[in-house]
Amino acid sequence: MKATGKQTTGGQGGPGGQGGALAQPLTVPPAGRAAAYLGLFLLGAVVGVAGGLVQAAWFPVGLLLALLGAAGLFVGGAHATGTRAGAVAPAAGWMISVVLLTASRPEGDFLFGAGAVSYLFLLGGMAVAVMCATLVRGRQPESPGVRLGK
Repeated sequence: MKATGKQTTGGQGGPGGQGGALAQPLTVPPAGRAAAYLGLFLLGAVVGVAGGLVQAAWFPVGLLLALLGAAGLFVGGAHATGTRAGAVAPAAGWMISVVLLTASRPEGDFLFGAGAVSYLFLLGGMAVAVMCATLVRGRQPESPGVRLGK
């Protein structure tokens, strides 16, 4: 008997099975969900600018307020959409706005100083974005016979 080199399994979720997570094609989200992601992206940019202003104003409280506001937006976006992309969209808007605020202009002006607080805001915000995007659970099936992952 000659081996073909293909690995197949009899189950639904295996490498050769039908209906596995890797076998499903990527699709464009519906218009309502795409609009929600765009709104969350823009809201993330606004929270990034507001946090950039607040974190420098009141040192310990401003930094915590800015990071908690960003975390609330990321987790709220994930819960509102029911997907992890709901946390990634505002995180992307937040990161882009904060990085654009750190760039210096030709006149030499920039919004962030080169202090430890600014770096804590930048790195802390990125860490909060990663934590919120990875730790938030997605939608679970509602059928009573479905076994939920724990």
